This record gives sequence, C-alpha cells and structure tokens, in this order.
Amino acid sequence: MNIEKTILICISVCFCIVFGPLDKSIGNGYQGISISAVQQPTYSVPNIVLIVADDHGREVIGCYGNLSVKTPHIDQLAADGVRFSNAFCTTASCSPSRSVLLTGIHNHANGMYGLEHQEHHFSSFDTVRSLPVLLEQAGYRTARIGKLHVAPEQVYHFRQVLKAGGVNDPASIGRSPVEMARQCYSFLDEKSANPFFLYFATDDPHRSNTVAADGSPIFDGSKPNLFGNRPGGYPQVGDHFYQPRDVKVPSYLPDTKACRAELAQYYESVSRLDAGVGRLIDYLKDTGHYDNTLIIYLSDNGAPFPGSKTNVYEPGMRLPCIMKLPKPKKPGFVQDAMISWVDITPTLLDFAGIWPGNAPKQGRSFKTIIEQEGATGWDDVYASHSLHEVTMYYPMRVLRERRYKLIFNIAHALPYPMALDLYNSFTWQDILRAKQKLYGKRTVATYLHRPRFELYDLQTDPDEVKNLASNPRYQAVLARMQTKLKRFQRQTHDPWAGKWDFE
Repeated sequence: MNIEKTILICISVCFCIVFGPLDKSIGNGYQGISISAVQQPTYSVPNIVLIVADDHGREVIGCYGNLSVKTPHIDQLAADGVRFSNAFCTTASCSPSRSVLLTGIHNHANGMYGLEHQEHHFSSFDTVRSLPVLLEQAGYRTARIGKLHVAPEQVYHFRQVLKAGGVNDPASIGRSPVEMARQCYSFLDEKSANPFFLYFATDDPHRSNTVAADGSPIFDGSKPNLFGNRPGGYPQVGDHFYQPRDVKVPSYLPDTKACRAELAQYYESVSRLDAGVGRLIDYLKDTGHYDNTLIIYLSDNGAPFPGSKTNVYEPGMRLPCIMKLPKPKKPGFVQDAMISWVDITPTLLDFAGIWPGNAPKQGRSFKTIIEQEGATGWDDVYASHSLHEVTMYYPMRVLRERRYKLIFNIAHALPYPMALDLYNSFTWQDILRAKQKLYGKRTVATYLHRPRFELYDLQTDPDEVKNLASNPRYQAVLARMQTKLKRFQRQTHDPWAGKWDFE
C-alpha cells in the first residue's frame, strides 16, 4: 500500500468519525449527500442560489432581445442554462410576489395581500411553511442577503442573515450587488457536509427615493428618478452610462423625452445589478460550487413604470426566468412552457428531494420539463393581485392562456389606484402636465377606468388594448375562461371568490 493511499484512508476514517457515514439521510424525505474528503463536497442534491431582482422587466435584458442594454453576465447565465420564454409572476407587487415565490401559495391564500413595510403591515399567516424553513429542516444551510420584504420572520426564517437590506433604502446593501456578492463569499466557502440555499435579493433596479424626517419616502416627479445611481458609482462596479436617445422604449410606455431620460437611468441600474450577478457567479466558481449549484435568476415583478408594476398586463407579469442546472444537457435551451412563481418553491423542493410531501401544493414542480422539447400540460397560468399599498384596494384575478387572457377587475367601479412612486414618476407627471390623452398604446382614461372583465386575444393584440369581453363573437371564450377562473379561486381558497355572486 503506497503512502498516498494510506493518507486517503486515514482522512476518510476521520471524516466519518466526525460527520457520520457517507450518503447519510439528514431530513424528512431528503435524499442524502455524498461527501468527498479531498474536494469540495459533491451532493446528490444541488446547492441552490435564488437571485431575485427588484422590478426588472424582461424587456430590459440582452438575452430577451434588448441589444441596447448591457447585461453580459445574465446573458451568459442563459447561455449556460435555460431561458424561460413564458414565465409569469402571480402578482406584480413586491411583497405579495415574494411571498408566493417563497411558499408556493398564492398571496390571497398565504395572507401577504400587500406590502409588508411601514403602515401597510401585511404578513403571511403563522401556519405557512416557507421554502427556507423546509430546506433547513431537510439539512440545507440557509442564508439570505439584501431585501426580504415579507413577514413574519419566523415564517420566512433563514439560519443566517449575511446582511439585511432595507426596503428601497438608498444606503441599503441591495443597491450594491457586487458588495452583496462579496458578503456571500465566506458562506459559499464554508466547508460543510450540507448543501446550501442562498437567497440573493437586490434593491436594483427599483426606483430610488429620498426619505422624510418621519421615514416616509419622497418621490419627486419634476426630474428623472435615479434608480439607485449615484455620483461616483459603487465600489468595484464598472458603471455603464446610457444616453436617452439610445434606449429602447417598449410599446406600453410613451416615447417622450421624460420617459427616455428615466429609462436611461433604469438601464444603468440594471447593468449594476448584472455586475453583481457576475461577481456572485465568479465566487461560486472560485469556491468550487458552480457545477453543483442550481442557479435561478428572476424578478419579483415588471419594471417600475405605470403600465407594468402593480398591473397584471403583460409587462407587469411576464418576466425573466433563467435557470442554470448543475449538469445542463442543453445549454442555451429556450423553454416555452408556461410557468409561474407559484411553481418555484415546489420545483426547488423537488430538486432537494423533499417534494411531494408535507409542503405547499398550490404550485407544481416543473423539474422534469426544464430541458424538454414540446412539454405538454403547461399552457396556462393564473394570477392574483389583491393590493399594493394598503390604500390601493383593487383586486384582480387573471387566467392567461397561450392565446387569450382574461382579467377580472373585482373592484372595477373604483378608479385604478396608482402606487406613490409610479404616480409621482417623471414619466407619468410629464403626461399629466402636457395633458396627453395617450399613454403608450392606451388612453389615460382607459388606464384609470377599467371594466369588470377584460378579454384579450394576445395573438392579434399583444399590447392588450382591444377588449373583447363585450364582443358577441367571443362570448363562448369568455364563458369558458370565466368557468376556469372561478374554479381556480375556489380551489385556492380565495376570499374574493364570492364576489362573482354578491357583486
């Protein structure tokens, strides 16, 4: 027996004495881990990194077709993994969307009806069991950094808080994604027998705000918002500056000087976010984890402009979703299956080996179809928006199919309420000052005053401006989709389901 073999045997014996035998099961339903004494651990289940951007619309990413913005690291992640072309949030509002992401339960069923912070004070029910809690019970090391924006803490508990972010705080760690990645290095480099789950949640590219003496946000609509950008930039970030003339104005926005000025600032914030994603991936490679880590990149909701965020129109809910598998078989694959954020927790639990089981069941795992051509049975998604700010009561329920989309505006008799940062935005205030009748492809009047039902043929009307709900030719489509939407509300215990009968 040579000396090298003797040393390896001794190391293995000592490792087993300290950590127990190899392939030991360490949790309810958990499939176990495989430990190497001479390399970084290689597990039979992957590490998981969930990157959640704040208000990043898919129309401002290179790999989704925008060649004007610089997002090389997100684009490379898509080249290494799978890009979903039909991924949807279930509600275009920060806290409710994040609650769905982390529970697999719609906001109307988990209790996070609206924003968590300040006077809004929405919280999930104490009985909810979230993704980080379930993964920790299964043996994962769990950590978060940046913006959490859900409550209560015991429901959304992580074992480690590497650095907590504020809620749209200009000084928050979430405005410096490269520094966020640096703060994660020791967690990634920790020698452990257990896989890890890292929740990496930025403030970028959310609108920035100044703060009044009482702590309330102040948004100034007289000039472009800076979206977290600041003179001198951020440490170790190669800032990208954009000229308003060079941005690509999406069809739902007005092509005005004001809007272009804000989009230029928004692009800069997106590129800073991209730099943080790149640095985090560098650290995963440096610590030897990249090849055994499932990485997911997505956004909580669409861009922070009227017509997107807080809306269930396509710009608000059809979002980026990129997944890099531990051992990709089809790098650069584009998956056309329709998935939503209610499916994220079930899918990640499935990868961890603890799905199905005693876990949320309103979503479903798409693990088996991630790299599958022509996946069947993934042809519709549902959305459920209740509130954004506490003063913004405007519940909407949505059935989105391949061709048709039905929106049920439950409080349609009310004018559509606008979030403070969107109403006071330079883009919207410019429209009001100029007394413009059009905002993008819609009129201001139809944006603010909506009917009970909106039915769109997305094949012929991708901008959702021709409501077919009262068109006699589409009554069969309307009735069929209404029946499906009612069934969804009953099955998910929606408190607003009774509105069909009583209002």
